[in-house]
Amino acid sequence: MKPVACCLAIVACAWSASALVAADYSEELIFPLNPQHNHAPGIVECPDGQLLVSWYRGSGERSADDVSVLGARLAKGASTWSEPFTMADNRHFPDCNTCMMIDKQKKLWLFWPIILDNHWESALTIYRTSHNYLAPGSPEWDWQDVIWLKPADFKDKAMTLLSQRLAERGEKIPEKAQAYFDSLEKLLGQKLSQRMGWQPRCKPTVLSTGRILLPLYSDTYSFSLMAVSDDDGRSWYASEPLIGFGNIQPAVLERKDGSLVAYMRENGPLDKVRVCESKDQGLTWGPVTSADLPNPGSGLDAVRLANGHWVLIYNDTTQKRNSLAVSVSDDEGKTWSATRHLERHEKGSYHYPAIIQGADGRIHAVYSYFVEGGKSMKHAAFSEDWIRAGDGK
Repeated sequence: MKPVACCLAIVACAWSASALVAADYSEELIFPLNPQHNHAPGIVECPDGQLLVSWYRGSGERSADDVSVLGARLAKGASTWSEPFTMADNRHFPDCNTCMMIDKQKKLWLFWPIILDNHWESALTIYRTSHNYLAPGSPEWDWQDVIWLKPADFKDKAMTLLSQRLAERGEKIPEKAQAYFDSLEKLLGQKLSQRMGWQPRCKPTVLSTGRILLPLYSDTYSFSLMAVSDDDGRSWYASEPLIGFGNIQPAVLERKDGSLVAYMRENGPLDKVRVCESKDQGLTWGPVTSADLPNPGSGLDAVRLANGHWVLIYNDTTQKRNSLAVSVSDDEGKTWSATRHLERHEKGSYHYPAIIQGADGRIHAVYSYFVEGGKSMKHAAFSEDWIRAGDGK
């Protein structure tokens, strides 16, 4: 090939690849900017290819009694979402964080907490199920129940770990902090505090064995726990807690060898994503450590792709929530080989993401979108190749 022709071919090839990557990304607001608090979405792809998203809306969070769970639909091939509709509304109580799944029987599950006394510590996790959820509007719910949990007493383990952490500091504890630790010890000794306050954020993980893990967390203690079901959700019991005093809102991924990794929001002083592993399908968990990934005290989510690669979506800062990134791992979380940003601005908050992979291989993310002028949910669809292309492509 002549030099000029060769150069033109290279340029054409590069343009074609760039155009392919650009065409492999789409985004849209699920509804126009709204003055109320719209937050904490969940997302599923239905058997007919449509997307269903949930979130909560109201005049506040736990302190506002008008908060309810809303939903919206995006038909397969469409670019405009339906008008929002009510999915759950326990009148006079706040309905908060949402997540969803569709199980192997193609039954839809919606999980969320009711906040009984306007404090997170009073949360009760509720679920609804539906077999008839493809028609416009809210699904036709056929069952609702509470996930009642009775964890084995974890006071001694928690206090031992807390004492170790304080000893490692090697300095006198401030009086205010000591008062907090004293109150925490009292709460750890209360059966009601151990059994209430557990609420969802990230979607359930269905393991290769069929076991379902619903990740939960407690703002009472600032650590996490799994609601476990071995009978397709007919009954639930509690795992051992993941105790790190600052690790909440876990997203769980299963390795090829059956072990599990939980990635968690930082709710303490480390400014890093918290990590914990299980080798017995989520019943017991090792020590809570941290990954070399920043976190400003904001929710994250993760998904294992059909090819075995992992994708993590998170705020990659240590302060604000104005940068939202997706990272890919080829080695089940040992390293993150590529990162690209969905949002990166000086102002605004783009956070509390939920992420899934659709049947066609495309990745779908939905997240709280807070900017000057109001709040919405934003949906973005893209491929693994789009992530690997990096920013500015």
